[in-house]
Amino acid sequence: MNEHNDLTDLAQHLFAQRNTKTPNSHFDSMSPQSIEQAIAVQQKMANLNGKIAGWKCLVPQANGQLIVAPILQTAEHGEQCGIIPTIKDEVALALIEPEIAFILGQDIEPHRSYSNADIDQAISATHMALELIKNRFSGDIQPSYYQKLADGLSNQGVYIGPEIDRSVAYVANHVDVVVTDKSAPDEPQLFAGKHPCDLPPLPVYWMINYLSQLGIKLSAGQAIITGSYCGVVKVPMETDINIEYRGIGLFDVKFVDTLA
Repeated sequence: MNEHNDLTDLAQHLFAQRNTKTPNSHFDSMSPQSIEQAIAVQQKMANLNGKIAGWKCLVPQANGQLIVAPILQTAEHGEQCGIIPTIKDEVALALIEPEIAFILGQDIEPHRSYSNADIDQAISATHMALELIKNRFSGDIQPSYYQKLADGLSNQGVYIGPEIDRSVAYVANHVDVVVTDKSAPDEPQLFAGKHPCDLPPLPVYWMINYLSQLGIKLSAGQAIITGSYCGVVKVPMETDINIEYRGIGLFDVKFVDTLA
């Protein structure tokens, strides 16, 4: 079997894991051996999905790893957000990462070089956002970086929260995050949040030019998220949750099981 067929089979397998309660992204037949192969698998999954709703990214890491992956599902701001829960000690939890989303207001054509000013002009809005997290690898085997990259880096979607002022979003390097289960309001989770790439737009500038070099087009309406202020936060399902970025904004959301 040739490489193209191997990568296609892997993409079909990984895509199927996104809609099951007990996913297992391990695939014995083929494992990606490079960033290029992993991104090729990502693109094949996006084709199976029929669209790319957004992107997650960081600036390139000191160890040479790249953090970039398409987001296949978005949930617009609303009272509920569908998520596949993670079961821990027989309790269903939603795994979320508080971030900022940059919304593209126009298509980004490939095979071009874009200045920061070009990219700023292409961004139509900035929002509070939650990356929706799901580990699709079983715990008994440690997947490689290339395997995790091909699978989409634990992303299962993004929830788009309220719009925030662009001038605030662009310089939000430190944000205190408060996550409150409204059924237990006296026990909030408090985080002295710090952006992992210093400033939220920096990964956007890098990613757009990187994908452009690969011949990948970005489309108007896609949401780009650039790193969590406080890592993964665990919250209960079917409960009203308040998310506050102090001094910036807040919203309420209830997480519901998309596979129930």
